[in-house]
Amino acid sequence: MELKQAYSYCERIIADNSKSFYKAFSLLPKEKRKAVWAVYAFCRKVDDIVDEGSHPEPELKAFRKNFDEFLAGSIQWDDPMWLALEDVFESYDMDASAFYGLIKGQEMDLTINRYRTLEELLDYSYHVASTVGLMLLPILAPGRTALLKDGAISLGYAMQITNILRDIGEDLAMDRIYLPQDIMRKYGLDEEELGSGTVSESFVQVWEELASIAEFHYDRAFETINDYPLSSRVPVKGAALVYREILSTIRSKEYTVFHEKHYVTDDSKQSILQCL
Repeated sequence: MELKQAYSYCERIIADNSKSFYKAFSLLPKEKRKAVWAVYAFCRKVDDIVDEGSHPEPELKAFRKNFDEFLAGSIQWDDPMWLALEDVFESYDMDASAFYGLIKGQEMDLTINRYRTLEELLDYSYHVASTVGLMLLPILAPGRTALLKDGAISLGYAMQITNILRDIGEDLAMDRIYLPQDIMRKYGLDEEELGSGTVSESFVQVWEELASIAEFHYDRAFETINDYPLSSRVPVKGAALVYREILSTIRSKEYTVFHEKHYVTDDSKQSILQCL
């Protein structure tokens, strides 16, 4: 398979699975854009093993072994994702530990379906989301990764908490509750009430406390956004602002997250990106 075909395969994955990220990162210069597609394809593959694999635990273990082989230069190139990713690793100073961190985060989803504290939730969010930012930093801001690392971690926290607040109903259907138990106790929300799908006062209080934590981390991420090269700054800021808008969308829909999944409209995305 040719490298061009491999990158086209990765582009289709991000276009089909994340229209918000695809739209934002399409603003990047061509070479950086292609590299982001390859990293996204890696992330999607790990995520799909956990969410859709018939035997996720051994499949994830095998995928980790494949990544070991990839780093050692001994993997077979029958998968276009690996071929594209090899080109990325040759072109940029990539951080392999961030890729392993993401795999660890997906392993957590196989064994943990409740979080006792905010600290535990942030640790999980680091592994499944902040690591993605750390994977992308060498592509988006070569030579500036140390300067931008904390902001990238915060943006991962913010986006993952936003995901959690959007996907509460979907997660409940899989017997997963990501709302920390200590925050639920603080407002008198128990699992039975949560499972009933009632938008109660206590539910809204829990939701808003987590939303405020997400907002705090969006603000922290924006503190260093101007340290990105201009070509990367616009898509990163655009992706963050579009994701942040999910919180406002849910509020406008009166927190009805139990039976529907809320998205930012294409018109809203367009107006956000046009203002950058």
